[in-house]
Amino acid sequence: MDTGFIGKKSSAAGGWGALKSCGKQLLNSGSPLSGARAMLKANQPDGFDCPGCAWGDPEHGSSFEFCENGVKAVSWEATEKRATPAFFAAHTVSELRRQSDYELELNGRLTHPMRYDAASDRYLPVTWQDAFAEIGDILKGFDSPDRAEFYTSGRASNEAAFLYQLFVRAYGTNNFPDCSNMCHEASGVALRQSIGVGKGTVLLEDFEKADAIFVIGQNPGTNHPRMLGDLRRAAVRGAQIVVFNPVKERGLERFSDPQDKLQMLRGGATDIASDYLQPQLGGDMAAVRGMSKAVLAAEAAAVAAGRPSVLDHAFIAEHCEGFDAYLAAVEATSWDEIISQSGLTREAIERAADVYMHAERVICTWAMGITQHLHSVATIREISNFMFLRGNVGKPGAGLCPVRGHSNVQGDRTVGINEKPPAAFLDALEKEFGFAVPRANGHNVIAAIGAMLDGSAQAFIGLGGNFARATPDSALVEQALRKLKLTVHVATKPNHSHLMPGDVSFILPCLGRTEIDLNSAGNSQLVSVEDSMSMVHGSAGINRPASPHLLSEVAIVAGMAASTVGSDMINWAALADDYDLIREHIEATIPGFEDFNARLRKPRGFHLRNTAAHREWVTPTGKASFSDIALPSETVNQAALKRHDHFALQTFRSHDQYNTTVYGLDDRYRGVYGERQVIFMHPEDVKALSAKAGERVDVVCEYTDGIARVASDFRLVPYDIPRGSIAGYYPELNVLVPIGSAGEESDTPTSKSVMVSVRRREAA
Repeated sequence: MDTGFIGKKSSAAGGWGALKSCGKQLLNSGSPLSGARAMLKANQPDGFDCPGCAWGDPEHGSSFEFCENGVKAVSWEATEKRATPAFFAAHTVSELRRQSDYELELNGRLTHPMRYDAASDRYLPVTWQDAFAEIGDILKGFDSPDRAEFYTSGRASNEAAFLYQLFVRAYGTNNFPDCSNMCHEASGVALRQSIGVGKGTVLLEDFEKADAIFVIGQNPGTNHPRMLGDLRRAAVRGAQIVVFNPVKERGLERFSDPQDKLQMLRGGATDIASDYLQPQLGGDMAAVRGMSKAVLAAEAAAVAAGRPSVLDHAFIAEHCEGFDAYLAAVEATSWDEIISQSGLTREAIERAADVYMHAERVICTWAMGITQHLHSVATIREISNFMFLRGNVGKPGAGLCPVRGHSNVQGDRTVGINEKPPAAFLDALEKEFGFAVPRANGHNVIAAIGAMLDGSAQAFIGLGGNFARATPDSALVEQALRKLKLTVHVATKPNHSHLMPGDVSFILPCLGRTEIDLNSAGNSQLVSVEDSMSMVHGSAGINRPASPHLLSEVAIVAGMAASTVGSDMINWAALADDYDLIREHIEATIPGFEDFNARLRKPRGFHLRNTAAHREWVTPTGKASFSDIALPSETVNQAALKRHDHFALQTFRSHDQYNTTVYGLDDRYRGVYGERQVIFMHPEDVKALSAKAGERVDVVCEYTDGIARVASDFRLVPYDIPRGSIAGYYPELNVLVPIGSAGEESDTPTSKSVMVSVRRREAA
């Protein structure tokens, strides 16, 4: 039945709508009072780190350091509903496969370890001991450790992730497909090339000092709402906020802070963006180059007129290399090329550049709207170039700020989840643990899927996440998982990945972030996470576990490790019983974690030193590096505009979801209710299809590998988006993202630039 409808968009992000949504989520959890109490401990020194996002915590926090996303995440985890063995006995896997992502996770928290029984097509309970033993026997039976793929979700703690990589390297492989491969890999690659470290250079406090903030390709209102509070405070004190985003997003236009009592009582809101530019999909690099071209033109005019220089020549001379080659690249890029590729006017680009030139301290922040394109690495290099021009890296109130998604995706990489591990880290592991670690590079997500499809990989172990729904080319990934001899999923709720069993398949239920984790002595265990600003925080759960049969992620990893590689070299049980011991090993092997256990227990944790923030460049030349990469010869959007009924598609989240977890079916910031199968399209493009708002269409991938990819029965929603660009929700549209289309140098799926055609259902 068609129950969805298009309605009124919220007038501002946050506000009473956010409070109403928080109340609804707490009520739906079945335990609103305990959920409300839990939120008071979110992001507090004596509580848990919110699993909702990776936005940083202030040095001097308040009693309320949570947002709508956090309430949804905690309520989702703290639900009273349970997916018990009786639930699995009542439903075959084939039946469960027909449920939507939203419906499947509504069944509640997993309570027992389960093993798939092919004869009955059901999951049956299994003991932890038997599960670990069988997993170990199968892994030991392969002719090579490289037959197994070990996936990690960004929700895993530093302690679980470190133990996981230790187990896998003791087993003998570097196959670490990781959720970062699908989101911010381009940021790490590009920033290491530009500034010598693959992380952002700012602290949260820098947002209090910036004169201008450039927000490119991200939607904080949905993805990390606490960022809106920092943007609002910056706007109130007069900082200019320049937004580049193809889609008009409510949170970047206006925000009503639920924690501002006066604003809430008056029903007011704060304008966020001083300038809002809507480039075509894939046109961000051209837009940034256009701003650089305007800055360099202003510099030339200043020199000719004898006025003060626009550029920071001292910074460029002392700290940068490649400047002359970049000047030549900018000079060789015409305004016609910039305008055509960006879809913006020269006047709009020059106005944004003027904001940059009149600001002493500038932050540039971005997310997956930048990182999921073919030329993402080149675009982030261009952002770095732009920031170098006026020395906006390595000084207070300025810097580069990629915003990660999951709460510890950055920390997982820091502690060793890396298919291309640096030699120094491997050397440190060998010295600390006394065994030879594998040195050959392993598989990322794209390579792992390929290996599963061609049969060279025979096992998949997932430490959290929903691999089948998070990855591109959904139909192919489902085939890949079903071909395996072993699949193991560590999870808190049932999801679609569990319904693609291999020959032997286990679901291993773990504690959630908010739940108390007791060791054998009855003491609560503390874990750590790293946010987007490289702050490492402690996190201790406060809620009673959903089931007495749950184990922590650390204990599950230790159990698999002991059964697979034995405990002669490493006492896995001891590490699982005392996370301080794990942190001692992290301290011994990873720079920056000195005195880890003591510093973690200080309020707000500690900061991992960022060399680039101190203008120390760990690059081959010892300097920050300008890039002279040319603009792409053609973006997907430019190609689409040349062809009838073709469009450049981007996938994104609704306001009622986080990654593959769907909390509800409304997207009030975009005015969509009770519906997820929607396509946002410019009104004139809707007319050009001879279609009407609300009409149903099929979307067809136009990738040229001979594989048919169709997303059927989607509703057209006229929206403020550039012509030739369309958008819709993932994971529903992941079926259209070809596994063969990945970012240059990053291998990240190009989920923000998929060539598609759109056909009306009646003409299909």
